[in-house]
Amino acid sequence: MHFTTWIRIAAGAAALAATAPALADRVADAYPEKPIRIIVPYTPAGFNDAMARVFARKLQESWHQPVIVENKPGAGTIIGTEQGVRAEPDGYTLVVVGFPLVANQFLYKKLPYDSVKDVAPVILGARSPNLLVVSANSSIRSVQDLVAEARRRPGKLNYATAGNGTSNHLTMEYFKSVAGIDLIQVPYKGSAPMVTDLLGGQVDVMFDNMPHVLPHVRAGKMRALGITGAKRSPLAPDLPTIAEQGYPGFEVAVWYGLGAPARTPPAILAKLNRELNRILATDEVRKIFADQGVEPLGGSLEDFSAYFKEQSQRWSKVVHDAKVSLE
Repeated sequence: MHFTTWIRIAAGAAALAATAPALADRVADAYPEKPIRIIVPYTPAGFNDAMARVFARKLQESWHQPVIVENKPGAGTIIGTEQGVRAEPDGYTLVVVGFPLVANQFLYKKLPYDSVKDVAPVILGARSPNLLVVSANSSIRSVQDLVAEARRRPGKLNYATAGNGTSNHLTMEYFKSVAGIDLIQVPYKGSAPMVTDLLGGQVDVMFDNMPHVLPHVRAGKMRALGITGAKRSPLAPDLPTIAEQGYPGFEVAVWYGLGAPARTPPAILAKLNRELNRILATDEVRKIFADQGVEPLGGSLEDFSAYFKEQSQRWSKVVHDAKVSLE
């Protein structure tokens, strides 16, 4: 190729590079120009769905474009997540992500997507600790009581989960490892039936998300032994953390966020992040979240990426040590 041709190519590339930021800004300024959809890889009800619908309503109010929520449950969130991350990376498809996005990459030998490479962070929306609960009629009244009883009768106490690999299952595996106890898992298909059986005394103990069990604790039908947060919750200020009760550093939070397909334009991700942070800071949304037992978060795209990395390191070890596999 002639030298002057190289010069022309280089000059053209330089001109294109110089205009790229302006083009990106124009794309972001115009966004959104058509309806947005939010895929929820869960059935309706539950906070994952509620958060998506709050975000959809508030984005629609702000941007005067329809925001449609589509529930695509199945395969431990894999079906809906795959649909979300395989969509056109143009900012018009978002997907609710959370604990399973971290855990599934270690629970399955093969996934139809890469939890890191195929998902772009949008917003870390909220988090909620789990509660360790027993029925109101149980003789177990504290974390120390539970550990003492489990050591007195190893392998005899059982605990409910919403299924293998779920957050309450892995939280108990984590607790069993730090407490040095042996409990028997009783897996259910979701939270509702395990809550019913705990209330009825068919199972001994369980971890579950605060929104699912706090109403029963307040009604006197369950007894909460501890909370998995780093600090006490303002929703249950008298309830000690598990860390306070002899297990320093024990912390688990179920988190909820939004992701997008990888290669979504950074300017659009930034615009979404700014608007969702504004929404999360409103008194209306903070009250909606608090009423369901969750803490609104927010933060930058980089904050979300760092949090995902920290969570991946933690749960990789728990899954490996407990030898949990969903193949």
